[in-house]
Amino acid sequence: MDIHASVDLFSTKSVGIENVRRSVTYHPTIWGDYFLDYDSHLTDILPHEEQEHQSLKEEVKKLLADAPDDSLHKLDLIEAIQRLGVGYHFVTKIENSLKCVYNTYNKNCGKQDTNLHSIALQFRLLRQQGYYVSCDVFNKFKDHKGNFDESLISNVQGLLSLYEAAQLRVHGEETLEEALEFSTTQLNSLLLHVGNSRSTRIKEALEIPIRKTVTRQGARKFISIYQEDESHNEILLNFAKLDFNLLQKSHQRELSEVTRWWKALDVENKLPFARDRLVECYFWTLAIYFEPQYSIGRKMLTKVIVMISIIDDIFDVYGTLDELTLFVDAIERWDSSVIDQLPTYMQHCYKALLDVYVEIEEELGKIEKSCLVHYVIEETKRLMRTYFQEAKWVYSGYIPTLEEYLKVGKLSSVCLLLSAAALAGIGELVSKEAFEWFASDPLILQGSEIIGRLMNDMVGFGSEHKITAVECYMNQNKGASKEEAFAELQELVTNAWKDINEECLHTTAVPAPTTLLLEISVNHARIEHLVYRDIDDYTKSEVKLKDIITCILVLPV
Repeated sequence: MDIHASVDLFSTKSVGIENVRRSVTYHPTIWGDYFLDYDSHLTDILPHEEQEHQSLKEEVKKLLADAPDDSLHKLDLIEAIQRLGVGYHFVTKIENSLKCVYNTYNKNCGKQDTNLHSIALQFRLLRQQGYYVSCDVFNKFKDHKGNFDESLISNVQGLLSLYEAAQLRVHGEETLEEALEFSTTQLNSLLLHVGNSRSTRIKEALEIPIRKTVTRQGARKFISIYQEDESHNEILLNFAKLDFNLLQKSHQRELSEVTRWWKALDVENKLPFARDRLVECYFWTLAIYFEPQYSIGRKMLTKVIVMISIIDDIFDVYGTLDELTLFVDAIERWDSSVIDQLPTYMQHCYKALLDVYVEIEEELGKIEKSCLVHYVIEETKRLMRTYFQEAKWVYSGYIPTLEEYLKVGKLSSVCLLLSAAALAGIGELVSKEAFEWFASDPLILQGSEIIGRLMNDMVGFGSEHKITAVECYMNQNKGASKEEAFAELQELVTNAWKDINEECLHTTAVPAPTTLLLEISVNHARIEHLVYRDIDDYTKSEVKLKDIITCILVLPV
């Protein structure tokens, strides 16, 4: 896109105001009123289902208790429980087991243990839990030349475990860089020589590794994979299936409630230029936290996300610079009395936004935490300032350096605001310090911001009427090609994942509840990775995201 050429198009001095509005047409919602039907007996959880669920849960708990902590069987069981999406039922038991594994890790990973799968699985599970363990343990699998031994190339299970372990690497871990390259190459080669079930598992891993997988999507996929595994545990499998379906009913009921609110806003007629992506926004919240205790938070967060999506379209697609100036001023004042100063279409958006935050404040008031809405409002104001700065760049024809762009662009990835809103949704569990920690834009959250901003920019390059990191890099490095820009930005994304991994190993600086705060940050990165891998799946949700959402929110297991 030629930024300078587009500025002439946007200039209100030379053309009429309606011509200033960018010509972008988004496909309408692909869901319509579909989820309204779920506010009925369709989502009722029957007494016999609850009884069976509780019975199976107790049996799985016994399986965990009976397996020795220092056994490979226990590690495989923990991995299966987590990947099947039911780990949230057994958090304390898993924590205690992995603490025991960590305490004996150095002894178990000594010279006597040459099982690549066992060592790689221990390494990954411990790092996922926040324990630092050295990657030097993988050196024993190298030959005298320092390369990974060719005897490993037929070890499918070991290669998969090594590949997944390498996803937890941090900066400077050359052994894990080599492990990733080796395992990726060998797994791609094995695709031609293994059976269907193993081939599926390899393809799934190469497409999205466990570290980058949205939990609900990963659970749905792994249920099918685990079912085909001859060594699967039938009790655990049945529990995972039932748990998935019962959660799905709860999620359908929540989405039905939010859909009624959305229909009442009449966005289709009042703000027709905006993307109608309510269901996709709800799916985004499921990626942040899917557990049943966060139901109120999900509904609140969905409303915040969908309102920000509309505002994003106002800044990127519809608003003139004069209108955006009025809108940002109104946001800064946060006062319904200024609504008449806005254009009609902005009035609808502004009122709906204030109403959402009033609703959040009232909901938090029930648990005497209404003061927390202040943090969400402040992050909303900060986001509007970044949107406005990006708009001013476009209108002035100024292309910033990549460094200058990222200072603003990171914030416009919306991670800070959504983190604050997610925390507000579970207000009784978090403190003022937790909000202040997020507001300080810690490194782990910056990693999520970089991933979301750059992946979004790369898939949107050439089709969006705004400045992206791609243009900034190419303008700064005269003669650089699109491919060179993408390679550089992808390297920044890779480094951002390393930052996230490293921060998850330094939990002492994170306020309570530490695990929840870190998971929110990691989950932001996961949903961004899913939605912006190849195309903008949020904007063009009819391409691939529709099928993913169907598996998670429509079809029971």
